Amino acid sequence: MKKPVHNPREVAEIVAVQALSFIAGDPERLGLFLAETGIGPETLRTAAPDPQFLASVLDFVLRDDATVKAFASASQLHPTNIAAARQVLGDPHWERDVP
Repeated sequence: MKKPVHNPREVAEIVAVQALSFIAGDPERLGLFLAETGIGPETLRTAAPDPQFLASVLDFVLRDDATVKAFASASQLHPTNIAAARQVLGDPHWERDVP
């Protein structure tokens, strides 16, 4: 059984990875994301651990109400939780926990 996550930074990263999966699940949405970020599909996996990249994923989701609602529904999260995750990822005072 997996241990529950209580670290806000870790939770925010999980939300962002879910958002990336959500984006990748729709070819049109993925195309827009890749075009806007300038990242290639071959580098998505290597970029995913980067907190700045994860913040840009949430920026992409949050820029459009319809996308926020669709992701919130798909992930069973409230839109305010998505915005809070973005805030945590963008806060320079949060440090990544090192195991």
